[in-house]
Amino acid sequence: MDAAAAGSETGTTLSRAADTTLTEQLSSRFAERIRQRLIAPGTRLPSVRDCARRHRVSPYTVVAAYDQLLALGLVDARKQRGFYVRELADDAPASRSAGRPDAAGPRHPLPISATSLIRGMFQPPGARPMPALGTLPAEWLDPPLLAGALRKVSSGAQLGPLSLQYGDPAGELRLRRALALKLADFGVSAAPEQIVTAVGATHALDIVTRTLLRAGDSVLVDEPGWSVEYARLAALGLRVLPVPRGEDGPDLAAMERLIAAQKPHARPRVYVTVSVLHNPTGASLSLQSAHRVLKLAQAHDLHIVEDDTYAHLAPAHLPRLSALDALERTIYISGFSKILVPNWRVGFLAAPPALIDRFVDSKLLSTLTTPGLTEQALAHCLEQGLLRRHTERVMAKLEAARSRTVKLAESHGCRFAAPPRGLFGWVDVGVDTERLALDLLDDWFIAPGALFHATPRPTTLMRINFATSQDARFWRALERARDALGARGAGKAAASR
Repeated sequence: MDAAAAGSETGTTLSRAADTTLTEQLSSRFAERIRQRLIAPGTRLPSVRDCARRHRVSPYTVVAAYDQLLALGLVDARKQRGFYVRELADDAPASRSAGRPDAAGPRHPLPISATSLIRGMFQPPGARPMPALGTLPAEWLDPPLLAGALRKVSSGAQLGPLSLQYGDPAGELRLRRALALKLADFGVSAAPEQIVTAVGATHALDIVTRTLLRAGDSVLVDEPGWSVEYARLAALGLRVLPVPRGEDGPDLAAMERLIAAQKPHARPRVYVTVSVLHNPTGASLSLQSAHRVLKLAQAHDLHIVEDDTYAHLAPAHLPRLSALDALERTIYISGFSKILVPNWRVGFLAAPPALIDRFVDSKLLSTLTTPGLTEQALAHCLEQGLLRRHTERVMAKLEAARSRTVKLAESHGCRFAAPPRGLFGWVDVGVDTERLALDLLDDWFIAPGALFHATPRPTTLMRINFATSQDARFWRALERARDALGARGAGKAAASR
């Protein structure tokens, strides 16, 4: 593909016909990404030569643009090392805590952090789908379904009680009853009194960890795992103990060693895991592994926090630890933003009766109560089978998207490090995906694999969303960027010999 064609494909080529100079355009582009925190503090900007090649401008233009960023206080120049994004005063706590298991911070800065990954998901309506997104495409969702449910529950005399006073601290009883029936589909037996609603599954996780743990405590977490969970736990001052996660479940021998290595007073009391459609690999816990995990938890007096965020995108028969354990030492967490709409923030936890009052107290301290109107509307969707039918439609679309995306990835020289399942794929592209993320950032937002490790390290893996990675232009851009990175690496290796 020639330069003109490549530029027209991405639609982000600098314009010599614009009212501003090439230097100003390039400086503005980097400044916008730095201010949006899409490029994390501490990240090294591309070398002058690489940036000039990518944007088809002279090295002089790149140097002038970097000098403008320097004047704006957005970057630092380090002699013979290049330009680095500054750690601004209001960014310092977040940048120090994101993705690290202890107070030392990450061993090397990532071009995309856990928080910038989330910020990248806040796209305006009509924006091009991005491979790093954690949500379904907008066109797959059903706003009329939700609008109808809201009209139903807010009509007549119902609106006043739902809007003019605080609701039940544990959540709307109608929803908790509907959730108890829904959980039975997964084999999880929970009375409505064992359920507490939350503002999304992440809030439910926060309620649990703030209740059961204190700063300095240790917590076991799957690795690779959800980057936001690492950052959230670190922000609470908790010590993350990463447990290697395989196709069938966690490495229990490694978990035993981690527990034994801690002093008796500092041994972990909580294990946070995803049994079904693990993020990022898409793997699910085998029945044999589930039984072994529960035995280990009993032997070491661990609470298991089971994050089942992707429950609606998985077969109901897959093993859940909470079903096998009957919520004795397990705490089940899920939500609905992955299947309904991202901004419909309704999540919940189901737990042993002895913990419920403590969880409600923690909820009261963080949000008082949760919005009764949306909870009643969700209950209506569950009761009338509306959510079930919507889920069936989404599952059919996801299966087709997964098939198409797998073919695209493999045809462009990528391979899957885990069997493609669920919403996410764990893809090996053959080059360092941190560097690839920075090279693609002008046009495509990807999730480098280093984000999914408690201590970030270079890796050739990345996570993709099957539903938002069907654009052949992305895979062509990735292949070009990968080949360019490989060529630069080969050139540097030859020069050093």
